[in-house]
Amino acid sequence: MHPSEFASRPTSIGAPLPADDTTRSLSDEVVELARSLPGDLRRLTVRSGDSAIEVEWAAEERPAGEPGGALRSTPVGRDVLVETAEPAVPDDVVAVPAPLVGTFYVASSPDADPFVRVGDTVEPGQTLGIVEAMKLMNPIVADEAGVVTEVLAGDAESVEYGQVLMYLRPTGAAQ
Repeated sequence: MHPSEFASRPTSIGAPLPADDTTRSLSDEVVELARSLPGDLRRLTVRSGDSAIEVEWAAEERPAGEPGGALRSTPVGRDVLVETAEPAVPDDVVAVPAPLVGTFYVASSPDADPFVRVGDTVEPGQTLGIVEAMKLMNPIVADEAGVVTEVLAGDAESVEYGQVLMYLRPTGAAQ
């Protein structure tokens, strides 16, 4: 869409709105816009100081009919809540969450083999990946023995605290 296609905003004559009303109005408009656009919203941030807006959509589109999980309300900025889909975790697997915000890497270097692949058997303490935050490499290790059933985060992908990076089926669980 070209900027000239946007509807013009009415301008008010008189005193400008107080900062809180302007921010609240901007937040409401951003949330409404995000809800009206197609695709799965991954993150929405609205800041008041120096007015910053960040919108990020999920990397993958879900095929029609695929379960999406429960909706939850997530605080994403000052006075803003966005409902996001939380994936359902199968009963026979354990989620491996990101312990901090950063960049997830599947290997120790771009030309190295991944730490783990789907189908690999892992032992407690084995490195599953790395999350880099502020130039520090934080290893993600297995808490228990199991088999990697799915890797959700892509290489060099930004991840949030608590975001599920991969699933493991604990050893001894039904296949």
